[in-house]
Amino acid sequence: MKPSALLACAALGVPALGPSGASAHLRGVAWALHRRGHPLRVVAAREADHRGAWGALPVAVETASIPGWPSWLGRYRERREAWLTARLADVALRGPAPSFTWERWSLFSDLGARVRAKTGAPWVLEVNAPLALERARFETVYDPPYAEAWERRALTGADRVLVVSSWLARWVVTERGVAPERVRVVPNGVEAQVGDRAATRAALGLGDEPVVGFLGSMKPWHGAERTYTLAKALGAVALMVGANPPPPPDGVRVILTGQVDEAKAADLVAAMDLGLAPYGPDAPPWFCPLKLLAYRAQGTPALASDLGDARALVGEGGEVLPPGDDDAWVEAARRWVGRRVTPRQRAWDDVVDEGLDGLFG
Repeated sequence: MKPSALLACAALGVPALGPSGASAHLRGVAWALHRRGHPLRVVAAREADHRGAWGALPVAVETASIPGWPSWLGRYRERREAWLTARLADVALRGPAPSFTWERWSLFSDLGARVRAKTGAPWVLEVNAPLALERARFETVYDPPYAEAWERRALTGADRVLVVSSWLARWVVTERGVAPERVRVVPNGVEAQVGDRAATRAALGLGDEPVVGFLGSMKPWHGAERTYTLAKALGAVALMVGANPPPPPDGVRVILTGQVDEAKAADLVAAMDLGLAPYGPDAPPWFCPLKLLAYRAQGTPALASDLGDARALVGEGGEVLPPGDDDAWVEAARRWVGRRVTPRQRAWDDVVDEGLDGLFG
């Protein structure tokens, strides 16, 4: 029998059945562990939230009661998150002892360390961002020394640190003191499924007209509005797959699908003629965009801003471009529209295989 796995996520904003890319990532790892034959438990801060339940998991999600907290004490939110971690660790320790813990890192979590102290199970810590820095940039860190101490203790205490980008590999070593031999770069994956291009285009009422698409959440620094610019320049349809699209301009045909599950996303990406990752120059350099992996998996040419590891992720399946050069983006779109590229699927099974390789000798 394969070693048993405890998959853990103490982040309140990443419910196991949430609609975000982070939640889809968690589900992808869960299914990959299951397919690889690892007896699995999933412990998370939330199963779902106000956005509803998306996708599915091979096992039930185990949760803990979330500590109540009056809104006027928001400055102590970090303590609340640490208390929740302790409760989740208690839940994890009430069940069968795992052979290893795979934890999606949450800033004030040491769940894997708590489980290891009681069971000896190695702690694999998956790092998707420099969390204190990310929170300071997009939200608020109320107690920076407290946050940095947690961050350093978790990162240096894990048996193996999996990072999704080369930027993060440098950061955990140089800024947080993790031993290089314990760090492994493991980019994200996608669900290994082939989208139905013809049927999806027909269902959307599309003929032969080109389709310029964007997949994912549409935060200001994601640059999703460039999809409209390129669609207008090419006389194409803009296909926006995700929540909160920017207001469309006049003169562009736009299809808004809203948030969709992973299977529907594969169909919609296959229907695109170009897939965009047009991040602005202020985008963080540490992430591994799921959208680029999704485009490549369906053979849809990808155009991406030249940030982080985009060049390696796009490879021969598209082009990377300066974030602010509008003319370069239009010229590249004209070069690539009408072409298909060889699909390149990096599955979540690959992520799990690389993350666990050599862990048990």
